[in-house]
Amino acid sequence: MPSNSPAAAEPPETSENDASNDVSEDGADQDSPEEGTPASPRNKRRVGRPSRKSKQLLPEMATSDPCANASPSPPKEPNVSPSPRKKRGRQKPEQTEKDKEDPEMDRNCDSPREGETGRLRRRPVPRVTFQAGDPYYISRRQKEEWLSRWKMEAERRAYREAEINMMDDLSEVDFQKEEGPASPAPPPSQQHTDPASPTVAVTPEPVARGDQAMPSEIEYQDGRGFSIGTLVFGKLRGFSWWPGRIVSWWMSGRSRAADGTRWVMWFGDGKFSVVCVEKLMPLSSFSSAFHQPTYNKQPMYRKAIFEALQVASVRAGRPVPSCDTSEDAEAVELQTRQMIEWAMTGFLPNGPQSLDPPEEEQNQFKEGYVEMWPEPEAAYTPPPAKKPRKNSAEKAKIREVIDEGTRERLIHEIKKKTRNIEDICISCGSLNVSLEHPLFIGAMCQGCKNSFLECAYQYDDDGYQSYCTICCGGREVLMCGNNNCCRCFCVECVDLLVGAGSAAAAIKEDPWNCYMCGPRSTYGLLRRRDDWPIRLQHFFANNHEQEFEPAKLYPPVAAEKRKPIRVLSLFDGIATGLLVLKDLGIQVDKYIASEVCEDSITVGLVRHQGRIMYVGDVRNVTRKHIEEWGPFDLVIGGSPCNDLSIVNPARKGLYEGTGRLFFEFYRLLHEARPKPDDERPFFWLFENVVAMGVSDKRDISRFLECNPVMIDAKEVSAAHRARYFWGNLPGMSRPLTPMANDRLDLQECLEHGRTAKFEKLRTITTRSNSVKQGKDEHFPVFMDNKEDILWCTEMERVFGFPVHYTDVSNMSRLARQRLLGRSWSVPVIRHLFAPLKEYFACN
Repeated sequence: MPSNSPAAAEPPETSENDASNDVSEDGADQDSPEEGTPASPRNKRRVGRPSRKSKQLLPEMATSDPCANASPSPPKEPNVSPSPRKKRGRQKPEQTEKDKEDPEMDRNCDSPREGETGRLRRRPVPRVTFQAGDPYYISRRQKEEWLSRWKMEAERRAYREAEINMMDDLSEVDFQKEEGPASPAPPPSQQHTDPASPTVAVTPEPVARGDQAMPSEIEYQDGRGFSIGTLVFGKLRGFSWWPGRIVSWWMSGRSRAADGTRWVMWFGDGKFSVVCVEKLMPLSSFSSAFHQPTYNKQPMYRKAIFEALQVASVRAGRPVPSCDTSEDAEAVELQTRQMIEWAMTGFLPNGPQSLDPPEEEQNQFKEGYVEMWPEPEAAYTPPPAKKPRKNSAEKAKIREVIDEGTRERLIHEIKKKTRNIEDICISCGSLNVSLEHPLFIGAMCQGCKNSFLECAYQYDDDGYQSYCTICCGGREVLMCGNNNCCRCFCVECVDLLVGAGSAAAAIKEDPWNCYMCGPRSTYGLLRRRDDWPIRLQHFFANNHEQEFEPAKLYPPVAAEKRKPIRVLSLFDGIATGLLVLKDLGIQVDKYIASEVCEDSITVGLVRHQGRIMYVGDVRNVTRKHIEEWGPFDLVIGGSPCNDLSIVNPARKGLYEGTGRLFFEFYRLLHEARPKPDDERPFFWLFENVVAMGVSDKRDISRFLECNPVMIDAKEVSAAHRARYFWGNLPGMSRPLTPMANDRLDLQECLEHGRTAKFEKLRTITTRSNSVKQGKDEHFPVFMDNKEDILWCTEMERVFGFPVHYTDVSNMSRLARQRLLGRSWSVPVIRHLFAPLKEYFACN
């Protein structure tokens, strides 16, 4: 183990310098390897290492000049044979302490100086050489030891040189004049990562694990706190306060952080970011930083909270709670709930001081984060040289780490008229933009586009958007005071784009109209587009990442050849499809429905007088049944959205839970398709929520071989209801136009003597409180100067159903709302089914 004293560390330096000089005597044409690092395998250089016997001489040699010899004859070294390759040089004059520690001085000890005379040369220290590369006789363990020792020696030497240089700057003695040409060049400084820099810092060469490390005082000594190993909450643009751990720059594989910033490794995904200390809070502030809505909706956030509290429990000496249940998910949920309660109460009984990092974790080179370290092979073998990239290739690269402060700096440049707002993503500040923001003047990157697609129609229980309209994030949001608006804007975006203090002024203003429904179109840098409704519609209509062949077009059928339609309805609900077909006057020959809800079946049987044939669970329908009941002209359905909607925090996705029922629709759709030689018209329609994950939407489109159309029922009804529709119905993407009988305002849907407080309702779901409106959860109706809820008949009018359509079998109001919350909007389905009148017989 190398000693920490400067004197004890000198003999290995002398040996290495001698080795490099031997290479130069052999006539090698290349530069000597960097100090303290293994030679490149391509150069096939040898690096001198002292033998075990020579280590006995180190204490004695450390007290004298490594290049000088006090006696004309070499010292006696019993049992040590001289090196087969000797290097001879002139003796140097006595050196200062700085000269001894400078490797450049050792390289120049052979240079003749003024006034020197020839002297006898001492014998070099015997050394053991090895071939650079990966010889078979070098074990992996020995390789790691060598790499660790060289790494630590190089870091220690650089630290000592930095201290000496600092002392020299303050000293009145000018050593450089005395040393002349032998004066060493200052060591290259480590490149720092500027949090406002738009480019990524140069990544240093990977390093291997070591048993020792530099003193931890070298890093993060700006007096701002947050030392290595501290558990923190960090704030990045577009995210809630996220738990993480302060780590060394060396673990991130990049460069040192500038003063006032820290490298943070985030729990949950293990990624790294440079964060200003102003955007950091200790984990002890859990009660103020923890965001319950994000915890309910984002599995990655739940995972991060679980991992952070696990580490905190270990540090506090609190055992991680055990669970008797066999379900892993339930066990993790129970453990997390118990740890959250412990954190909310202040990490009792030991308190926040128990979360301080132990001494071994404060060492940035300690094996506390073994899983994040590069493998020794990757550190030992240099990577191949990279070819210079063109600007176009660099533009296509997206930075993995967006430094906090980049967006603020770019916005400042826009205010100074040195940059165009159309060149940056106003959501996150990225310069790698791909399209225009649909609502405001500015651009948007691909990542923010995906977030916007998922969150634009995602609403909380209060009916407002779950996240900011601009950045699709934000921990503290401002909700619009307009009763007919459901948009939110986060405090960070308001203060940055509108102006400092705008958020505080908006909070004091009551009611506050947001920037989408305000009288003006320009608020600071936030400028609302005049044609934003059309742009928003095109944004969802043209967001397809996949291109498919156009659907087969069927020419209209002559009137005398049209026949009644035969329908297969999967996940039928309350028979909305049959109701619309009858309203359009299309004759229905057969209507086969698959439904498992008893209340829905009762409504269908009663309201359609037994014209529906119910066949039970869709999973029990086989090819034989399709052949027996068919052929079919129209297949419709909308699988349950519980496990697809990102509003559900416990969703299981497309491939688990009820999400898998989509594949039952896909299976039966292919069973019902006509044979290739059958040219009869065949149509199909599949519906689901807009607030689904981008990956789930992409997979559904890939299976159905078409892209969806987004239709919002607010254009033809008194309530918002955005849905995706896949299908091959003619004219699905045509504009949605209300009919004369459509009730567009809530007042048109109410009974006599009742007054609507709002024009449009939020999306009505199966939850009873989804009918309440506004941030204060007002009831939507006034009656006798009192607030009142929507009656079931009024809710049926909002959806376009006939009055008392669900009033069967003494169902309660909540049961009827559940049926309506799972149904389709009648005016929207009428809009989609209307072209079928050109293909099938009508009354």
